[in-house]
Amino acid sequence: MCSAKEVPAIFAFGDSLFEVGNNFYLDTLAKPTLPNGIDFTKGKRRASEEELGFTNYTLPYLSPQTTGDVILKGVNYASSGSGIFNSTGSKFGDHICMDEQINNFAKSRQDIVSKIGAAAARKLLRDALYFIAVGANDIILLSSNVSLSHVENIKYLDNMISKFKSQLMRVYNLDARKIAVTSAAPLGCIPFERDKFSIDDCVPHVNELAKLYNVRLKILLSELTKHLAGSIFIYMNSYTMLEDVLQNYKSYGFTNADSACCRVYGKHGGKLPCIFFARVCPNRTQYVFWDAYHPTEKTNFILAKHALDGSHQYPTTR
Repeated sequence: MCSAKEVPAIFAFGDSLFEVGNNFYLDTLAKPTLPNGIDFTKGKRRASEEELGFTNYTLPYLSPQTTGDVILKGVNYASSGSGIFNSTGSKFGDHICMDEQINNFAKSRQDIVSKIGAAAARKLLRDALYFIAVGANDIILLSSNVSLSHVENIKYLDNMISKFKSQLMRVYNLDARKIAVTSAAPLGCIPFERDKFSIDDCVPHVNELAKLYNVRLKILLSELTKHLAGSIFIYMNSYTMLEDVLQNYKSYGFTNADSACCRVYGKHGGKLPCIFFARVCPNRTQYVFWDAYHPTEKTNFILAKHALDGSHQYPTTR
């Protein structure tokens, strides 16, 4: 990977794992309001940026402050609840799907060209780093329909990959070259899935769907790197990274690896998202999961360190 000295800008796409405030400007239930961000006054921090050495975090695309020279350092387009498919996340209200996020990036690109010229813009965009975390919400949606056959599940995942391929090629055609894509995590282990299926352990069929998707994603990224000139598509193995934390949570200083710190109800706190009247545990650093869906800040920093400094089993171009 790279350090901040080598990366002029960071552009981020995806869902709530990367969202930093775009949904504040939308009519949606999926907003990163308090107590979310309780340990970081400027909103949800991306540990990956901090690990790279960036101190000025990229702003949300919809923020009025994201204008002028600010965009030359990068923009965050991510939107909580969104997915690869345009319809994913609609149950929460408005959201910015992946296709629309790329449309917004195209507008930013044109603004950059207008500001510094085509040649300089091309160099900046090709030297920039792109983070994409999307697909988890599509898989969670698929896992809810337990009546589907294996063949139907495979067809859904293949359609996901086909759609995502076209999206990644659009990003490439807009001058992105260094693109890090996160895999699906072991989604069957999040508090939401444990409570949905009333299981104390991880939900096997949900994790299996995530693994089936990841096999296809890794092949796709390898093929894109091979066939798109000058591109480097990095496969960020979120599944293995989080699985390691869950299996060895005590060695990382955690005491709880199956329940949400911020919770409303449910045995594992997975029945509702972290909203304003939720109860927040006093010892956040001892929990792997922050809420029904997401890791805590401490977990995110561990995952970022794995991804950027750790073994080659975590990030790979092959």
